[in-house]
Amino acid sequence: MTPIASPKMIKRPLPTIYPLIDTHTHFDVPIFDDDREILTQQAHNQGVRHLVLVGYLYQHFERMYETERLLNALSLPTTANVDRQKVSNFSSHIAVGLHPFYIKQHTDDHLTAMAKRIADKRPLAIGEIGLDTFTEAMKAPDIFAKQVRFFKAQLDMAVTHQLPVMLHIRKAHAEALAILKAHDYDAHKLGGIAHSFSGGTQEAKAFVKLGFKLGVTGQITNPNAKKLRRAIQAAVDSYGVECLVIETDCPDMTPIMCQISDHDSSVLNQNSDSARRSKAVHNRNVPANLPWVLLSLSELLNVPPASLAKQLWHNSCSALQTKWNYPLS
Repeated sequence: MTPIASPKMIKRPLPTIYPLIDTHTHFDVPIFDDDREILTQQAHNQGVRHLVLVGYLYQHFERMYETERLLNALSLPTTANVDRQKVSNFSSHIAVGLHPFYIKQHTDDHLTAMAKRIADKRPLAIGEIGLDTFTEAMKAPDIFAKQVRFFKAQLDMAVTHQLPVMLHIRKAHAEALAILKAHDYDAHKLGGIAHSFSGGTQEAKAFVKLGFKLGVTGQITNPNAKKLRRAIQAAVDSYGVECLVIETDCPDMTPIMCQISDHDSSVLNQNSDSARRSKAVHNRNVPANLPWVLLSLSELLNVPPASLAKQLWHNSCSALQTKWNYPLS
């Protein structure tokens, strides 16, 4: 059931546009095929200047590269209310990885082909990779053992090519931390992001201590996400705002103020397939929603959005081992 936004969380016009980096998206998936160019323009208008397309299945890698080429070929005019001297161009980037939740679909041939692709055309990062025991099936000893093997193999690739990794860790934080502590991968040197962080306070601090940034999604906009909000606050209290980056993880993790409520959707004919599809499209997350993650994080941490946006930009560059210049402000 979709949460209904409280009066405080009602979506309102953004007062100021800040340059932002969406560190984790699946903007290549088919749900965006009909309006991807329009959504890219909207994201650009809302301040998004870099966007990372993140892999999960080998069979979709080529689709990601096609989407990257399409996005980077777009000509995005600046809206009238944005100073052209204060913005930079829009760029998309690729991270390739074999997602643990789809472990049954991965083969050793996929690992070999992925290693060759990385050597032939260096991506921005490797991801999303890690461990996932969200379901009982994923906890089965043989399935989990395969997850561990693929996780370590992809960490090996990151070390070989000196690339940052994007971690997907769900209900397996202790096991993932043990692997990372024993592995040659050093996030302090190579960067890395604990994508869509979902653990508790101690796990948050442990990943930051290893050198990872914590990826904050639209979940932070939900005041009921108390465990997550406490963990993010505790990590910042211990390590500073330098430990965070933001992401949409679109089409998932829609900020609460961007969701269509049950009340709003009641005007739709719920027996209509087209109505159900319309509601799904309205509830998909999009890159243009990223500023709402920034603003909710700003409120939680009591940090002005302007200074937070600039720090998050530099954090993202550090995590992804890039040197993207912050647009003039």
